[in-house]
Amino acid sequence: MSHPSLVLLNRHLALKENSPFTLVIDSLAQSAHHLLREFVHRCNGSVIYLSFETTVKPKYATSFMDCSRANLKQIQEFLHTEASTKTPSSKSLIIIDSLNYLEDETHALFVSGIVHQSYSVVACYHINVPTVESSGYPQPIKLLSYIALSIFEIEPLQVRDLEELDSKISKFQFPANLGLNLTKFRVNFTSRRKSGKSQTNSFIIDTDSHNYEIYKKTKDEDLQEDEELLKDLTTFNLTTNSKQKLAREQVELPFMEAQTELGKFGGAIVYEFEKDDDYDEEDPYEDPF
Repeated sequence: MSHPSLVLLNRHLALKENSPFTLVIDSLAQSAHHLLREFVHRCNGSVIYLSFETTVKPKYATSFMDCSRANLKQIQEFLHTEASTKTPSSKSLIIIDSLNYLEDETHALFVSGIVHQSYSVVACYHINVPTVESSGYPQPIKLLSYIALSIFEIEPLQVRDLEELDSKISKFQFPANLGLNLTKFRVNFTSRRKSGKSQTNSFIIDTDSHNYEIYKKTKDEDLQEDEELLKDLTTFNLTTNSKQKLAREQVELPFMEAQTELGKFGGAIVYEFEKDDDYDEEDPYEDPF
């Protein structure tokens, strides 16, 4: 834990950092279940579980509320009642299993209505759930990422080509023996300060041994990260994936053979004149004959 980024990660998981709202972005490839249990393992206070997906209370939850039919006022009253019965010495942890069930226009109102200094809110958002695009309102994932002071993006550890995996999962084709939803996974952790400056680091979290280590990127990932800098700079896509790069390298251009046969004089431009070509007869430099 000597590295500053590991210390910061450890403080966030232990709720010692001032982060009232933490966003956890998961997918069908890697669920947030194990990361939430890691938050619970490091929490010394009570755990309040707000559920939109299940009516079954988790074993680790101190209090539980089914929010599938509740409005914001009812949830606020429930949290106020639970907070009044807890000791102020330890900070409570509020877990929201999914924000996808809220309407797009209510995300900001919902988050601002439940955030309080006496507890930390950790909410999940499933990235694979389709959303309705609105021209006059930002996407929920962008709005929630803007509000959150801490963001955990969860990915499988053993998967190399995430684009191919996402394509298969969108068709409900789950590859076997690929290491999905394991207790050891990769996390892209973003932390924002009050000044607005953000810091992003990648870690490997093992929830069985509760050990954290810095994720070391490969050369292919570094190249992919450089290409991501080109995103949103133009109206068309400038990046290429690994399959496109391989196809590009295998292309045989026809002019290469012409350069080999006729271009024997260094960088000379090879062109064969024909009788039907239009040229200036008075210019001696353009007379090919």
